[in-house]
Amino acid sequence: MRIPLLDATDKSRTRIHKSHRSHKSYMSHSHIYGLFCESRADMEPRERGRATFVAGILLAGYIFASCCAIAHAGELRAGAGRAIITPEHDMWLSGYASRTAPSEGKVHDLFAKALVFEDETGAKTVIVTTDLIGLTAAITSGTARMVEERFGVARERQLYTASHTHCGPVLKNNLEAMYGLDENQARIVADYTSALPGKILAAVAEAMNNVEPVSVSWSVGHAEFAANRRRYTPDGVQFGVNPIGPVDRDVPVLAIRRPGGPIKALLMGYACHNTTLDFQQICGDYAGFAQAHVEAALPGTVALFMSGCGADANPEPRRTLEWAQQHGKELGEAVLKAAQATASAVHGPIRAVYREIPLELSAPPTRDELERQAAGDDVYIARRARTLLEQWDAAGGLATTHPYAIQVLQFADSLQLTALAGEVVVDYSLRLKHELGKQNHYVIGYANDVPAYIPSLRILREGGYEAETSMIYYGLYGPWAPSIEEKIVSAVIEMSKEQ
Repeated sequence: MRIPLLDATDKSRTRIHKSHRSHKSYMSHSHIYGLFCESRADMEPRERGRATFVAGILLAGYIFASCCAIAHAGELRAGAGRAIITPEHDMWLSGYASRTAPSEGKVHDLFAKALVFEDETGAKTVIVTTDLIGLTAAITSGTARMVEERFGVARERQLYTASHTHCGPVLKNNLEAMYGLDENQARIVADYTSALPGKILAAVAEAMNNVEPVSVSWSVGHAEFAANRRRYTPDGVQFGVNPIGPVDRDVPVLAIRRPGGPIKALLMGYACHNTTLDFQQICGDYAGFAQAHVEAALPGTVALFMSGCGADANPEPRRTLEWAQQHGKELGEAVLKAAQATASAVHGPIRAVYREIPLELSAPPTRDELERQAAGDDVYIARRARTLLEQWDAAGGLATTHPYAIQVLQFADSLQLTALAGEVVVDYSLRLKHELGKQNHYVIGYANDVPAYIPSLRILREGGYEAETSMIYYGLYGPWAPSIEEKIVSAVIEMSKEQ
């Protein structure tokens, strides 16, 4: 199945980027020899001898190159790098509307980390992880342009993710409706955000500089601390612990080994909010501790964390530094165990597809409604209303759709990484692994953009924070239209099956 290219008159705002293996057409050795003989027939005897000698050398070289290409089919090379992205000054931390002051020091550093793969065709693929609340489309598109200009890596071959720590800095145009930042703090946020792409580029550059032949394997471990947080009550869905609610406790692990066996990098994941902590110190939360645990156990290894579809799951227990460290240790041990267990080999070539599809929102508010909200007592709704009124004035109305990023990376037939934008609930992970295969598939959230929560149809019908209230803090009116789940799932399946 192929994704149809858009007509130039299409107004859907959908963008498609595709990158496939470059198929090389090889002529047979006998065909080349036949062409040579046809051209040789018209030559003088002395010219024939000279031509025969040259053709023999060329044919030998061609046969040697063909054999080498066959011998290296499916092989991968990889590099890994990191850069510290800890704020240089105390600044407002993201994730909780209840915060009333900037940060107070740090527990440990925050990092941007990069993993670069090069397949047999020479195509490079970049995966970036960050210890941040979520990267906006503006940050990832700006960084992607820098990476493409410097290293020639096409946009569809660049994947950007965030761990969703709630003890990292506020980023410009991400959840800003949560905070009443003064002029000084707004400037600090803007400066930090503008410097971030350059720091990510430094991590990518380090990874590019140590690309080497590797073996890659895929395995899945297990960690228990994720708990569904949507508690059903007579007053509707509330935050809490739902012991029968769906969760995904898989711990996917991609192990990259140098020749001879030492582990160069470990890419790990878990589908759970990175919200053990709510204090005022900069910290990567359990995901940061898990990466540190793995790197301490395997000196020289770069450990990278990608969050799964855990927008409706919380770590339990929570709210102390000790529990964040314990959850990090549990996840880190699960990663180390999975990396040493029997694993599936992963090979190239790597196929990449990136799309942005329009997701429909529910009916927009009227201007009168927005003006009433802007003058209301709820500070968060008022901030959102003022933002929407500014959009109305600029465009003559409100957009009824929002662009949504989806990315698929396929390592031949051995592994698929599906990357979804936003705070994605667990239903998407469980459904897509059922539809496309559980054993060699990982569904990533918080990828390439975090515009809002991404609820399933079930959660839209049930209501609650993930379906409704969260839209306030992201500056969108809502909720999403009921078509959201089918549009996303259909696009992923189509992208996955394209040849």
